[in-house]
Amino acid sequence: MQDYDKWNQVKKETQNSKRKLSIKSREIFWAKIGKNIGDEEYGKGKVYSRPVLIIRQLTNDLFIGVPLTTTLKNNDYFYQFQFNIKDGISKNSAMLLQLRAFSKKRLTSKIGKMNLTDFEEVQKKLIKLIVPT
Repeated sequence: MQDYDKWNQVKKETQNSKRKLSIKSREIFWAKIGKNIGDEEYGKGKVYSRPVLIIRQLTNDLFIGVPLTTTLKNNDYFYQFQFNIKDGISKNSAMLLQLRAFSKKRLTSKIGKMNLTDFEEVQKKLIKLIVPT
């Protein structure tokens, strides 16, 4: 229960933030995604964050994003890729099954950008995941 209490304090501070970031599709940001329940992906560290791939901005404050993991998987629910970071290359998997809407208030800093070819593959996989056959 202690983690939820700590996350609740971080969440209150995040809600009160006045910071506004400009975002674009394909960008990867650290995001405070929280301490969640069940199989929902959660953040780690003091502010419960993890990298999130920006899929599309919806409103001035909302965007659709996909959390990333360093556990490398490539199947119907994950897409494995790499991107450049300040200190080299980061290998990640986009957790497509964790697609969701996020507030831009959750974003802390930009860490990279997915290349166009990989992003197009992610879009195809997301459509296949969402649209029933």
